[in-house]
Amino acid sequence: MQLEISHLNKTYTNGVHALNDVSLSIGTGMFGLLGENGAGKSTLMRIIATLQDADSGTISFDDIDVLARPDALRRRLGYLPQEFGVYPSVSAEELLLYIADLKGITNKAERAAQVEALLLKVNLWEARKRKIGGFSGGMKQRFGIAQALLGSPELIIVDEPTAGLDPLERNRFYNLLSEIGEHTVVILSTHIVEDVSTLCNNMAILGGGRVLRVGTPAELEQSLNDLLWTRSIEKDELASYQQSCDLLSSHFHLGTLNITIRSEADPGNGFVPKQPSLEDTYFYTLNANSNQQ
Repeated sequence: MQLEISHLNKTYTNGVHALNDVSLSIGTGMFGLLGENGAGKSTLMRIIATLQDADSGTISFDDIDVLARPDALRRRLGYLPQEFGVYPSVSAEELLLYIADLKGITNKAERAAQVEALLLKVNLWEARKRKIGGFSGGMKQRFGIAQALLGSPELIIVDEPTAGLDPLERNRFYNLLSEIGEHTVVILSTHIVEDVSTLCNNMAILGGGRVLRVGTPAELEQSLNDLLWTRSIEKDELASYQQSCDLLSSHFHLGTLNITIRSEADPGNGFVPKQPSLEDTYFYTLNANSNQQ
């Protein structure tokens, strides 16, 4: 299975260029689409999911021309949007049975079997009779994955799935998504670097509606080998380092402000080498793109 996106463009009526010549090739497994809020991720996800039109470009999934034959893709698609509505006074089991019927699973026994299997898979079987309005954020997200998996889709899109989840629920969600991605094309759109580094075997960084970098997380990390340096500084020194260095990031750890800079030579002045992380590559890519604009 292969999703091919070629020269996709989208401009809104207010003049915002949401997508600018986006091209990606996505195969089986977990593909991470990493970018800031407003980078164009959700626009791209909605277009792939046939919920929004592109101005130009093409999308194909195996033999399906997605933009020309949206109904053909919908039969093979599972979608968990960034925000999805539920009927709060309906139980998880009732709503899944209803959605399964809408998805064309008309055989009553088959529908019940799929719903039971998915509720077990997402660890909601014990809560199946509870009203969804009383679910926690993590439980609602797991319900969202269950509805996306109805009908055994071959392409699954999840848009910002871990935003707002506590660490325990996020780990549960990671385990669930990693199982799903073994035999399916899964696109994970997120602004959380940890989501991609934990789950994805391939990824792209999106910024300003453009594809800025593509590769495996390891490849993107290694692109900064021997180029990163770190040290602790006082808070009132930060502005000086911002002006004098190629500063990638700054963060507090145990009450101390640590900075990371990029330099081809040892900058001295107390800096020590740093092993690159995907977060470093992400910040460097966004900074470089911002400086070019």
